[in-house]
Amino acid sequence: MEINDAVKSKIENYVSNNKVVLFMKGTPQQPQCGFSAKTVAALDSVIPDYVAVNVLDDAEIREGIKVYGNWPTIPQLYIDGELVGGCDIVLTMLNSGELHQTLGMEQPDRTAPDITVTPAAAEKILEAMEGHEGIGLHFAIDANWSSQFNLAPAQGHEIVSESNGIKVLMDIATAQRARDAVIDWVSTMQGEGLAIELPMAPAPVRQMTVQELAEALKSGSITLVDVRGEDERARASIEGARGLDRETMEQLEQLPKDTAIAFLCHHGNSSMGAAEYFRKQGFTNISNVAGGIHAWSMEIDSSVPAY
Repeated sequence: MEINDAVKSKIENYVSNNKVVLFMKGTPQQPQCGFSAKTVAALDSVIPDYVAVNVLDDAEIREGIKVYGNWPTIPQLYIDGELVGGCDIVLTMLNSGELHQTLGMEQPDRTAPDITVTPAAAEKILEAMEGHEGIGLHFAIDANWSSQFNLAPAQGHEIVSESNGIKVLMDIATAQRARDAVIDWVSTMQGEGLAIELPMAPAPVRQMTVQELAEALKSGSITLVDVRGEDERARASIEGARGLDRETMEQLEQLPKDTAIAFLCHHGNSSMGAAEYFRKQGFTNISNVAGGIHAWSMEIDSSVPAY
C-alpha cells in the first residue's frame, strides 16, 4: 500500500511540529481501545500535555500512519519526529525509566509501596503458586483503578513489595497507586476471592440529580461543563455552563483538585467519560448530571427545549 502526498503531508505536519504525538483510537479523555487507553495512561503519568490524533476521525490517516512509519498497529507514539512504537514498547520504556529519559523528565520514583497481604490472602496465594517454579505474582492497577493479579515470570524491571512472605511485583504506575493497599481473602454471597482495598483511589464519580444541580448553580458552588458539541448547545443549554474545548480543558486541569465540577450532556452518558477523565486526574469532587439536559428540561426548566 502506498500513501498519497496529501496524507503524508498531513502526518508529517503533526510529527514535525510537535514534540510528542500519539496516533490513537479515540481521545485521551475517551480512548476507544484498550491499547490506546494503556498508552495514554503511560504518557499521562510522565508528561502533562501532548498531541493526540484520533485516527477514527480520519480513515486516510488511520491507514496512512501504518505505511508512514512501517508499523502495522495503532496506537503509535512519535517523539521528536521519530517513531517510538506501540503500546507494549511504551509500557516497557515507562517501567525501565527510558520513557522519562527520552522525554527529558526526572527518573521515576521506584520506592516500593507499603502493601499489606493478610494471612488469609497469603495462604491462598501460596496455594495458587505451589508447583509453579520461576513465576511471580504480578499486581496491576490500571488508570480506572481496576486491579488484577497475574502469575508470570518476572521481567526484571518490576518494583517489589513483600508482606507475609508474599512478593508482589508491580509496574511503576501500579506502585504509585498501590500505596497502603490491603489484599485480603473474603467470603461473600458470590463466593470466595481476593478483595483489594486501595486508599489512594479517588472518590467515584457522583451521579447528581438536576434538582441538586439547580441548587448548586444557585449558590455558585459548582462549575458546570457541557460536553456536547456547539450545535447541540445552541439548541438547548443551561445558563453559565461552559463548553468543553481545549482551552476549557487546560483551565479546568489547573484548578484545585477539590473543585466541585459537574459534567452535562444530552442524557448523561457521554458526560460520564469526561467526568471519569477528571476523576483519574485526581479530582475528588466530580459529578455527572444524571439525565442530562433532557432531565433539566423535563424537571427544572421547561423553557429549555427538549430534543
